[in-house]
Amino acid sequence: MSRRPGHSVIVVPVPELDAVVRDRTARYDDSYVSTDPAFVHAHITLLGPWLDEPTARDLETVERVLASEPAFDVRLATLGEFPDGILHLRPEPAAPLARMTSRLAEAFPQTPPYEGRYPEVVPHLTLDHRATGASVEGLGAELDLPVTTRVDRVDLQWWANDDCRVLRTWRWGR
Repeated sequence: MSRRPGHSVIVVPVPELDAVVRDRTARYDDSYVSTDPAFVHAHITLLGPWLDEPTARDLETVERVLASEPAFDVRLATLGEFPDGILHLRPEPAAPLARMTSRLAEAFPQTPPYEGRYPEVVPHLTLDHRATGASVEGLGAELDLPVTTRVDRVDLQWWANDDCRVLRTWRWGR
């Protein structure tokens, strides 16, 4: 287990897949298993890492940006693998999630998505990594897909060894 400083992330929680993601988290590094009952391990990242110490104004800005799009249902049925080996589910539709990431990144240019590592941000729910021996085929056999979830809640999560928790929850939509 490696000890790293924490970071905050703005996410759409996906409780329907939390048991799967939580179990994998426990298998690889149980210091990231949260004891906070509000914390959902399965999520689609909107912006992260984000601010370590957001101000009241920062939190209000997020709330205002989230109100710009209506809530909607997302279907998770298609498994994929990124070039770096991340195994994931692709949300459909992805466009509202990509727009929200773009709007949040515009509001907080000092915290670009994934620290600016990727030229294009692709909405996804991380499940595993190829390096662990997992595969798209194996996950497809294991998971009961498709999964549908309502995108109407957004959490500000804190991720740190032995300290994963929800810092704030907002409603998505007007």
